[in-house]
Amino acid sequence: MRLIPKSAFGQTVMLIGVLLLINQIVSYISVTYYFIQPSYQQINSLLATQVKSVLANDLLVTNQETRDRYFQKTQVQVFDESVAKQNGLESAVYYSYISSQVSEQLRQLADVRISTTTQASDENAPYIVWISLNRYPDTWISIPISGLNEANISPLTMYLMVIGILSVAGGWLFVRRMTRPLSALQKAAIAVGKGEHPTPLREQGSTEMIQVTRAFNRMNQGIKQLENDRNIMTAGISHDLRTPLTRIRLASEMLPEDQDWIKDGIVNDIEDMNAIIDQFIDYARYDTEEVTQETDLNAIIAELVQARHLDDKHHIELKLNAIPPLSLRRIAMKRVIDNLIENAFKYGSEEIAISSFYNRHEKRVYCKVRDFGPGIPEDELNSVFMPFAQGDKARNSSGSGLGLAIIRRIVEAHDGEVTLRNHPQQGLVAEFYLPYLSELPEKS
Repeated sequence: MRLIPKSAFGQTVMLIGVLLLINQIVSYISVTYYFIQPSYQQINSLLATQVKSVLANDLLVTNQETRDRYFQKTQVQVFDESVAKQNGLESAVYYSYISSQVSEQLRQLADVRISTTTQASDENAPYIVWISLNRYPDTWISIPISGLNEANISPLTMYLMVIGILSVAGGWLFVRRMTRPLSALQKAAIAVGKGEHPTPLREQGSTEMIQVTRAFNRMNQGIKQLENDRNIMTAGISHDLRTPLTRIRLASEMLPEDQDWIKDGIVNDIEDMNAIIDQFIDYARYDTEEVTQETDLNAIIAELVQARHLDDKHHIELKLNAIPPLSLRRIAMKRVIDNLIENAFKYGSEEIAISSFYNRHEKRVYCKVRDFGPGIPEDELNSVFMPFAQGDKARNSSGSGLGLAIIRRIVEAHDGEVTLRNHPQQGLVAEFYLPYLSELPEKS
C-alpha cells in the first residue's frame, strides 16, 4: 500500500492535511497548557482553601449543629460517609489530577471526587465536589462549585474542525484549478500520440500553464500540418510512380511471345513495386477517419480465414475462445490480422495457428498468430517494428519493411500492444492485446 501519492494533486492535499494536523495538535497543547491547566490550578487552589477553612473551624470533629451553621454561611457541608453516600457520593467520579494537586497544597493525602447528579435534572445547578482527607477517612466535605466544566472544549474542537475542513477544501480547490489544465494536456498528448489531432486546448490556470498550453497547441497544429503535407506528398509520389509503371507494363505486353519470360519478370517486379507503394500509403495514414464501432474480433478473424480457404497450399488452425466485444476501427484491424497472416505464410510456414482469448483480471483481449518457420534472431525481435527495418533476413524476406510498423501503429492507436517472440518448440508467435470495457453476458 502506497502512503505517499504520486500525483502533485495528492501530494499537495496530503501536505495541507499534515500541516493542519500538526497545527491542531499544537493548538490543543497550547490551549491545554495556557488556558485549561491554569483554570484547573485556580479551582484546585480554591478547593484547598475551602478545606483549610473547614479544618480551621474543626468541623471534621465537631457536632452537627456547628456544621449546619457553617453550611448556612458558606454552603459547604460536612457529612459522615454513610450520609454522604445518600447525598450523591456513590455517583461521584474520582479525579487523580485534582486529588494530587489538592493533596500537595494541603500537605496530606486527599481524595477528590466530583458529582454530576444535580446536572442531570438542572443544567444550572452547581457541581458537587467531595473531598476526604487521609486523617479523617470516614468524613467527607461537600463543596458546591458553579461554572465548573469537565474539560468541555467542544467549542474549541468544533472551531479547529471547521478551520481544518475549510483549509483542506480551499487547498483542494486551489490544487484542482492548477492540475485541471495538466489533466487536459495529458489527454491531448495521448491523443496526439495516437495520430489524432484534438481541438486547441483552452488556455487557463497559472501563467506557466498558459504558456505550456499555448506551446502545445502550436506543436499540435505543426504536427497536423506536417501530416497533411506528408499525405499530399505521398499521394503525389504514388501517382507519379504508378504512371511510368503502367507504361512499362503496357510496353511489356508488346514483347514477342518468345520473350514471355522477360515479360513475366517485368510484371512481377511491377506488382512488387505497387505493393511497396501501397505499404508507403498505408504507413503514411493513421486510419483516423474510420469511426470505431463495437466489433467481435473473432468475426474478423473468421472472415479473413474464410477468404484464404481458396488457397489449397495454406492451412490455418483456429483456436478461438469466447471474448468480449471491442471498440475497433474494423478496416484497420482487418489490415492488422491480414498482415500477420500474410507474414506468417510468407516468412514462416504453410501451416499456421490463430488463437484468441481474454484475461478478465487485466481486462484485455489477446490474439496470437503462430507459424512453424525458422523464427527471428532474439536480438532483432524489437527492431523489426521500426520503419524500413528488415529483421527477416533469416527467413529470406523482401519488401519495404513497413508491414510490422503499420501493425504496431494501428494496435497502439487502439490502446493495445503488439509483440513478437520465438516459440520454444519452433516458429514465431505474433501476439497483440486490446483493452475491453464490457464483460461477456452471462449464460442463462
